[in-house]
Amino acid sequence: MSITLRVLLIIASFFSFLLCLKRIKQEKLKITNSVVWMLGSLSLVLMAVFSNVVEWIAVKLGFIAPVNFVFLVMIAFLLMQTFIDNIRISALNEKIKDLNHYIALKELEDEDK
Repeated sequence: MSITLRVLLIIASFFSFLLCLKRIKQEKLKITNSVVWMLGSLSLVLMAVFSNVVEWIAVKLGFIAPVNFVFLVMIAFLLMQTFIDNIRISALNEKIKDLNHYIALKELEDEDK
């Protein structure tokens, strides 16, 4: 893996880590949600520092270049995060639907009185 890619991985992970901390301080991101992003940042740093391991894994899995393996890991991470977010959104939509039903029933009870 080239030194340029290694430096870019470290810089990107540093900025994503700082962004998470900033959003936590602004109370726009919960700590439980930021753990996943911080683990992602840590994995980028580990891939940059231990590039020999990344190259070895890439060769064993049949990748032409180690950077392709890094991209695969990043894409898989983002897909996993999207899936988790979709699960949370579905749960929130169910709660909103239940709340709408509750409000409609309360309004109906108030009209009957």
